[in-house]
Amino acid sequence: MASEDQGGIVVNKKLLNPIRVRKIQGSFAFLEHRFLRQKFFENLTQHELLLYLFLLLASDRQGISYYSYDRICSITGITLDEYICARNGLIDTDLLAFDGFFFQILSLPAHAVIRNQPLPPGEAVRGGDPVQVFDLLRRFLPQEALQHGR
Repeated sequence: MASEDQGGIVVNKKLLNPIRVRKIQGSFAFLEHRFLRQKFFENLTQHELLLYLFLLLASDRQGISYYSYDRICSITGITLDEYICARNGLIDTDLLAFDGFFFQILSLPAHAVIRNQPLPPGEAVRGGDPVQVFDLLRRFLPQEALQHGR
């Protein structure tokens, strides 16, 4: 198979299982090599990567998908707080657009947005999410006040 130059090193590739060579059949998702080579991958948290991969697989050719947050959490196994934090992280790193209903995986920006340290779930608050409002109330109000309202 053809050689490829990897930073001055020539790598001779070979098929490990010639019977099982990948083929594009029907619909498929794609991810640019730049995602790995230009630090997009390493700059995301595990939950951001999981959500990005899920939305990439779920989206149409223009990157649009519309799974609900509860379905996304159910399929991926992440909590609602982890989902919100991952979604906001993907928006902040310019990889995702979201209007409250539709998601759009965006074309990769010229350079990865490098963050010092991603915020843990529940810390990256973006206005407009009723769940985040409840999370803030739960955090700052005594438990008795929240249980009284139920």
